[in-house]
Amino acid sequence: MTAVEQAYREHWARLLALLTAEVRDLDLAEEALQDAFAAAVSAWPPVPGNPPAWLLTTARRRALDRLRRGALAARKLPLLIVDDPEPPSVIPDERLRLIFTCCHPALSMDARVALTLRCVGGLTTREIARMFLVPEATMAARITRAKKKIAQAGIPYRVPAGPELAERRDGVLATVYLIFTEGYAATGGDRLIRADLAAEAVALGRMLRELLPADPEVDGQLALMLCHHARRDARLGPSGELVRLPDQDRSRWHREEIHEALSLLAAVSERADPRGAGSGQTGSGQTGSGGASGGDPFPGPYLLQAAIAAEHAAAVRAEDTDWPAIARLYGELEQITGSAVVRLNRAVAVAEASGPGDGLKLLDGLDRMLGRHHLLHATRAEFLRRLGREREALDAYERALEVVGTDPERAFLLARRADLSIR
Repeated sequence: MTAVEQAYREHWARLLALLTAEVRDLDLAEEALQDAFAAAVSAWPPVPGNPPAWLLTTARRRALDRLRRGALAARKLPLLIVDDPEPPSVIPDERLRLIFTCCHPALSMDARVALTLRCVGGLTTREIARMFLVPEATMAARITRAKKKIAQAGIPYRVPAGPELAERRDGVLATVYLIFTEGYAATGGDRLIRADLAAEAVALGRMLRELLPADPEVDGQLALMLCHHARRDARLGPSGELVRLPDQDRSRWHREEIHEALSLLAAVSERADPRGAGSGQTGSGQTGSGGASGGDPFPGPYLLQAAIAAEHAAAVRAEDTDWPAIARLYGELEQITGSAVVRLNRAVAVAEASGPGDGLKLLDGLDRMLGRHHLLHATRAEFLRRLGREREALDAYERALEVVGTDPERAFLLARRADLSIR
């Protein structure tokens, strides 16, 4: 990696955030910063002693040049300081403002995701387009429309305060987790796992934790993503086939990421109840507190999901999994979310803890909400086959195959259907 590439990966988001704060124009800030990196390609080496300061000073000058050529110069010129004899040694961190701007609820979720990956993640438009399987021109237009909406709607470049912070923080977390889930389990195409996209979401989660320290839900989301992402190398077989969780080779799990996730949850638990410091427990009632302030005694949804993922990650063997604890945690999660998907996952845990018949009962009524979700039908098929009701299982597999999105999942369902004794 060249010095310019390294600087881009390490400093793009902070520099863009600071420039945006100065010029109050995301488009202008991005263009000026791109100019600065382009200038660095020819100006380096030698690499300056303080690369981000060099880039910031150059970007400010490029922004000034652009403003001089535009009608907004008279109003915006005073915002820029470009004649300092020495470049700044410490660059303020404005990334949190940028994250909240990119994830503003006035933008569509597609726009939030694209803009967050571009401005905060530092990915190029081509990289984002490749991740979401759309032409580069389509993604460029999506990002441009989002930036125009920010300008036209007068979306403030600030971190919200008070009750608005908790509400808006949840939107930021939802955006980051949507990026992760698309990487962890793609909604369509020939690849089930897009590890690069999941890794970008984990990086954004680390950034959020740096900028919002001691927030239980931020910590919980990062722990959740780490637990899932740690299994990436074991989730597919040699030919790209799907490998179920109980059948995965756990020696291929990334234990350092699992350890980091468990440490995060232990720290949340310690903050919530210092008397239990060092317990590191992940079961129900040990997950810490939710809410932006950390004062709510009840765990939030990301923290509960992280506790569930940690139960799986901490099991050395599949048979060591504490399914009753997982079922209880899913029950708590369903209470606070009312989510049909959570009910589906709870049914799986209940089936493991007390039998497929109990799990099957929990699927009643879910078809109206999840009828186009292949996992509902696949789960029902698995329960039915375990109960010896193979004709009904065959019908459920057929329904799952009608709506499944990715090739590896389709191949898995076909193999499971073929294993039935009836045809």
